[in-house]
Amino acid sequence: MIPTAFEYERATSLDDALVRLWAADGSGKLLAGGHSLIPLMKLRLSEPARLIDIARLRELRGIREQSGRISIGAATTHHEVATSDLLLARCPIVAETAATIGDQQVRNRGTIGGSLAHADPSADYPATILALDADIEIVGRGGSRTVKARDFFQGLFTVNLSPEEIIAAVHVTPTKAAAYAKLYQRASHYAIVGVAAALEASGGTITAARVGLTGATPSAIRLNNVEQALVGKPATKETVHAAATSAGAELKDLNDDIHASTEYRRSMVAVFARRALEGALARA
Repeated sequence: MIPTAFEYERATSLDDALVRLWAADGSGKLLAGGHSLIPLMKLRLSEPARLIDIARLRELRGIREQSGRISIGAATTHHEVATSDLLLARCPIVAETAATIGDQQVRNRGTIGGSLAHADPSADYPATILALDADIEIVGRGGSRTVKARDFFQGLFTVNLSPEEIIAAVHVTPTKAAAYAKLYQRASHYAIVGVAAALEASGGTITAARVGLTGATPSAIRLNNVEQALVGKPATKETVHAAATSAGAELKDLNDDIHASTEYRRSMVAVFARRALEGALARA
């Protein structure tokens, strides 16, 4: 199909983008990679009167380490994330997650900020962002604010972001003992089930655990029951296997579609939780 008519504008700075977004009075949409927005426009499920292009804003691009944390600009592409020497050395789970997204064309155009803002229930980043307990920096005309990943994802395609705000960056603490594992949808590479796990261990004991889930439920969530089953236990394969066994048991409102049934997804949550935890444990 053909989208409805719209005006195209290219922002010259982050402040300029905010002014244009505010002036659109709710009828504007931000354009970065466009992989989520353009198909919706073609189907006329989204009909913005104005597109504001922010893909070329240097303020929103780049990966750098500052004060012990790694900042990833919202307009940084999946390819840039996947091939970042800094992330591969200091927080490999983020780069590895990006490398699983779509295909080469998608990774060269799609952005981390766009993916998080769209919050597709089968997107990959949300699970990893949750497992890393990341901070999402959001800017608006009234200033900036920071939202924890656990408070950002609120429901199906729903996040803690107003129509007049822009995701500026994602901030993560360097973490080696973390891994992402997913069951691919073969054509799109979206996650039918994707699990990210991050562990902290001391003296052979797991002192902290964070496990994020995507693909199985209407929005990304933390697997609190698995986390609780890990903390205080020996950092062994037996421990992670036991914790992963019941990973999907308490989940409600699981997705059910042409790719996988509710019960199949429930079973696969346990399988991929185990794989992610094994990967994190191997790095601990």
